[in-house]
Amino acid sequence: MEPTRNTHATLVDLLDRILDKGLVINADIIISVAGIPLIGVNLRAALAGMETMLKYGVMQAWDEKTRIWEREHRKRQEVSLLNEEEVSLKIYGSYYYSKGIYTAWRSGYFYLTNKRLILWNGDFNEIIFQISLEKIKGLIIRSEKYFIKEDREILYLIGQDDKVERIHTIKTGEFKEKIEQNLKVKGIFLKENYVLPEFEEGPIDFLTEGEKVTHREKKVWYLLPAQGILKETWRPGHLYLTNKRRLCWWNYFERKLVFDLPLDRIIGVTVEMRKTSEFGSNREKVLDIIYQVNSTRRIASFSGKQIDEWVQVLRGIISDQRDEEIETCPQCGKTAPQKELLEKGCSNCGWISPRIKQKTEGRKQRAEKTTA
Repeated sequence: MEPTRNTHATLVDLLDRILDKGLVINADIIISVAGIPLIGVNLRAALAGMETMLKYGVMQAWDEKTRIWEREHRKRQEVSLLNEEEVSLKIYGSYYYSKGIYTAWRSGYFYLTNKRLILWNGDFNEIIFQISLEKIKGLIIRSEKYFIKEDREILYLIGQDDKVERIHTIKTGEFKEKIEQNLKVKGIFLKENYVLPEFEEGPIDFLTEGEKVTHREKKVWYLLPAQGILKETWRPGHLYLTNKRRLCWWNYFERKLVFDLPLDRIIGVTVEMRKTSEFGSNREKVLDIIYQVNSTRRIASFSGKQIDEWVQVLRGIISDQRDEEIETCPQCGKTAPQKELLEKGCSNCGWISPRIKQKTEGRKQRAEKTTA
């Protein structure tokens, strides 16, 4: 048997034909095991493009209901104002929305009044963002690269508890000046040279009471260990160091804490150039953190642009931990800092470590040779 149509048809040609003409399936399927029928399925399905469906009357009722709902809900409405509230500026812009698992730039019209700053979506009668003028503590403009790799001005609005909001308008500088004017009318003067707190795209839920982030990097890749049939893979996320001596890596996409390590478990850190992808030959700096869990040594690997800074910070912490470790003098039993015992000896009984003895003897021998 020879095909009567073009034998060089591709998958794209097949999909074009199905979506253009459509495909109707009407079949009875029987699933059997060892000749014994177990499950019977009557399959009826239609596959086609929306234009083809509507052309032949399929899903027409659904289409009409959708259009009616759209007309009813897209009746533009004006924002409702409070008593004695007056609008001084209306400007189109967007706000970085980050609540729950949803994060995105949401657009609408900003209404600046004598009482509030509001972002209003008139199509769906929704207030996306609002803040009373009394709660504004600072306004800072920063230039950032947009996803199209062009610079644009972002207005950072600092509210109560140093919470940072990001805002963009078509005239960001004028928008900031207008807000400041409204604040001055109310007798509110913002602090100059306000230090911008670190902006977080979402809440840091894993921090305990009184815990604060001391070091952070937002684009750090972590080598996720193999799980079941899944191989170890590099995943993007955020790396944090806190004042409660914790090193934490936050998975950006899954929105959860994946790596949580108390600093006192860290034994050492190393850096080496390594391939982080199976494709290509480029090598990148990889930070290996050696730590101990239940007498078992493990390694956590990270890669990012600020690896050298992390190495300095972690090595400094390890050095401080060793200085703080307490050891017992093997001769008199008095406790003292480990570093002091190893480098200076015991101040109580005069015990000297073998390492210091070797150094002292070596110096004496060199001095005798020089004298001779």
